[in-house]
Amino acid sequence: MKRTISAMVGKGSLNHNSRAFYAPNVDPSRSHLNVEYCKEDIRTVYHELFDAAQRRYNAKQTRNDRCIADYYEKIASSRQEKPFHEIVLQIGNKDDTGIGSETADLARQCLEAYVHGFQARNHTLRMFSAHLHMDEATPHVHIDFVPYITGSKRGMDTRVSLKQALAQMGFVGGTRSATEWNLWVQREKQVLADIMQEHGIEWEQLGTHEEHLSVLEYKKQERSKEVKELDSAIAQKRTEVEKIEDTLQAVQKQVVDLDKIEAVSAKKALLSDRVTLPRSDFENLLHAAKQYVVYRRQDEQLQKLRDAAQKKIRQLESVLNSLKKKVNDLTNRLGEQTARYRQALMEERARRMQVEKENARLKREKAGMVSLLRKHKIEWKENLFTERNER
Repeated sequence: MKRTISAMVGKGSLNHNSRAFYAPNVDPSRSHLNVEYCKEDIRTVYHELFDAAQRRYNAKQTRNDRCIADYYEKIASSRQEKPFHEIVLQIGNKDDTGIGSETADLARQCLEAYVHGFQARNHTLRMFSAHLHMDEATPHVHIDFVPYITGSKRGMDTRVSLKQALAQMGFVGGTRSATEWNLWVQREKQVLADIMQEHGIEWEQLGTHEEHLSVLEYKKQERSKEVKELDSAIAQKRTEVEKIEDTLQAVQKQVVDLDKIEAVSAKKALLSDRVTLPRSDFENLLHAAKQYVVYRRQDEQLQKLRDAAQKKIRQLESVLNSLKKKVNDLTNRLGEQTARYRQALMEERARRMQVEKENARLKREKAGMVSLLRKHKIEWKENLFTERNER
């Protein structure tokens, strides 16, 4: 079974989502099937997220007119940011996943699992409203959230920012098609697709060139993140090896220092094969012998640790090389896809220009024909061809 996934920017109509009012496309007789996962007052959420940061910011201001009285009102009147954002996700369409069908119930289960994992997965997007609608044509979920960042060097240290909130989760835009939002939506679609797979539904991907580019950008970015993490892990392991080797050299040096025991003065006892030596030399010799055993054991342990660390480095380097190859392959595919997209765009523009030229020619011919008919006092009927086609 295959189904599409639709992810849309919602209008953010909280009253519609909670069914405080009913739109014409809603069937009130099925509204009891809707699910309200959470519904918090947005101003309360703003107090929770930003009050402490607002106090810290205001305390630093030397002019009263620069203090922030109400952060929610400030953002609500801003042209740069919105107080909150909404994403709407839907599985299938009214023809293959319509309300009342068996697939619609599976879609409901998938969307419910998706909502339950949303907050843990998106730690910089504070979800305050989430509703599953089963009283329209197809099951879908509305999720409303406040995007915020912490540790900001500009303005309040905790503040609203969609772009940077997504960037803090690793979604860094690079092109017009691969924006932070598009990359994040692609990840969220993949999460939902994985849940669908567990319920026996395969994600049917239908999209434009632009959407394909976003997918490739997302995959490339994810592989690049893995490469950075592996580079860091390898560097850490190499540091561990260096420390082990330093310790190993110190131990080996201490073992070599045991050669000083040769300086011990021993005298042969009379009428015996035994030797005698001063008590201090005996104690030094005994202590050196014990140390030798300890150092030898440390030496063996350190050798094993070093060998294990070097083996781990070789394994990580192998994985790293494989990932770098994947990144290069994705980069090449992205370049090819971009070239095809641009070529298709140029061909589409050329086709439109040709159509426009043809339309202009037909309009001129029509004008000439109308003029000729009028010259012979023949009435021109504008809808003549339309009527024939309708018949």
